[in-house]
Amino acid sequence: MFKNKFEQGRKFNFLINKIYHLLFSEKFSKKINFNFDNKHRLDLIKYVIRKNDYKTYLEIGCHNNEVFDKIEIEKVGVDPESGGNFRDTSDKFFEQNKLKFDCIFIDGLHEYDQVRKDILNSIKILNKNGVIILHDCLPSSINHQRVPRTRYIWNGDVWKAIVEARTWQHINTYTVLSDQGLGVIKKEKNSMILNIENLTYKNLKYKFFYENYSKIMRTISYEKILEII
Repeated sequence: MFKNKFEQGRKFNFLINKIYHLLFSEKFSKKINFNFDNKHRLDLIKYVIRKNDYKTYLEIGCHNNEVFDKIEIEKVGVDPESGGNFRDTSDKFFEQNKLKFDCIFIDGLHEYDQVRKDILNSIKILNKNGVIILHDCLPSSINHQRVPRTRYIWNGDVWKAIVEARTWQHINTYTVLSDQGLGVIKKEKNSMILNIENLTYKNLKYKFFYENYSKIMRTISYEKILEII
C-alpha cells in the first residue's frame, strides 16, 4: 500500500514537472547516440581497487546496494533512504567524517549543486593516489537531464559539475563512454584545462552540451581510462 501511494505521488510529481518544463524550460529535441560499451560502473570500480591495491572505499548514494555489496574492502556507504551503512545525507556525512578514502563513488542526488558539493568534499578526503568515479554523466537527451526530474530513467545535470571540474587546475577529469557516462577524477595537476569564460555552470543549456560534449566532458574509451588509472 505504501509503495503504491509512493509511486502515485511520484508519477504526479513527474507530471507537474513536465508541465513546468513545457512552459518555462529550454526546448531542444535532438538526441545523442553515445554507443556506450557493455562495461558497468562496478567493472571500473573493482578494476581500480585491484590495480592500485586500494584499502578504503566510500559510496555516495547506495539505493539497493547494487555496487556497495560487491565491494570487498573497508567501506562506507551513504544514503538517506536505503542501502549503505550511514543513513543520512552526504552533507551530514562530510560534516562529521574524519576518515580518508582511496576510491570514492558518487551516485547520489543527480543535480548540479549537490554533485558539485559532493565532488569538492570528496577531493578533501581523497588519498593522494586515489580516484573519484561518478555515474550518469552523459544524458542522451534533454529529457534525461531535466531538473526537476520528469522520468524514471534519468541522468540529471551531473554533466554541468563535470564541466566545471574540468576548469580546475588541481584535478584531472575524464568521462568514460560506459554505463551512462562515468566521470573519473584524479587529484593531480590538470593536464588539459577547459577554458570557458563567463559561464554560470548551473545555467548551461543542453544544446551547448549536445554541440560540445566530446570536448567539454573530455570523453574517453573504457580501454584508455584503464591505462590512466
